[in-house]
Amino acid sequence: MDRLIYVAMAGAKHTLEQQAVVANNLANVSTTGFKAMLTAFRAAPVIGPGSPTRAFVADSTIGTDFTAGALMETGRPLDIAVKGAGWIAVRAPDGKEAYTRDGGLQINANGLLQTRSGLNVLGEAGPITIPPNNRAAVGDDGTVSIIPTDTIPNAVTIVGRIKLVNPPPASLERSGDGLFRPANGRPVPADPNVQVTSGALEAGNVSASEMLVQMISQARQFETQVKLLTMADTDAQRWSQVMNLSA
Repeated sequence: MDRLIYVAMAGAKHTLEQQAVVANNLANVSTTGFKAMLTAFRAAPVIGPGSPTRAFVADSTIGTDFTAGALMETGRPLDIAVKGAGWIAVRAPDGKEAYTRDGGLQINANGLLQTRSGLNVLGEAGPITIPPNNRAAVGDDGTVSIIPTDTIPNAVTIVGRIKLVNPPPASLERSGDGLFRPANGRPVPADPNVQVTSGALEAGNVSASEMLVQMISQARQFETQVKLLTMADTDAQRWSQVMNLSA
């Protein structure tokens, strides 16, 4: 009886946690460059005296789906999408280097190249600054060029190159702010082979229909676990009645 309670209780708890992950994925369907989170159930033994036969269910976040999302043409010069594998380096709010696939860039009031969320984009020599009265464009290799808008636009100047990296996916960890960081805490060197497409953004790789199906499936799993708990309670009451009659 108690084995049933262990399994059903743990199964219901972690089904709810999986629903939270699926809900987070679903909420980020339209988030540029978002990578879906993956979860799975696993069986875990109960450690302790008197419980060698007990087991319960645990939820494991097995990683991230790094599949590239579809490209969305925007025609905006400061919108970039990474081609294939690779990441854009940014300065995270904690001051450390982090990586994103969200290539919607902008220029702030101080001329710094940033993401739309206000994070400074890192160049291979530090932050990239765009002088006033200039129009910026990004090349396939991440090179940022400017053309003056207050004179005859015939002088193209390179002001920096966006730091593009391509670390092994297994070496990255997702942070609570949605950015990815190296598991060892060390910045990843720039990779000259990473290319970007200008005038486009990468859509998130979440399938809304698949997430909805998962939510329905998990809701049914939760109902099953609750029914098992109810069954265990009913059986316990019946056995108690039988024992009372025997006495």
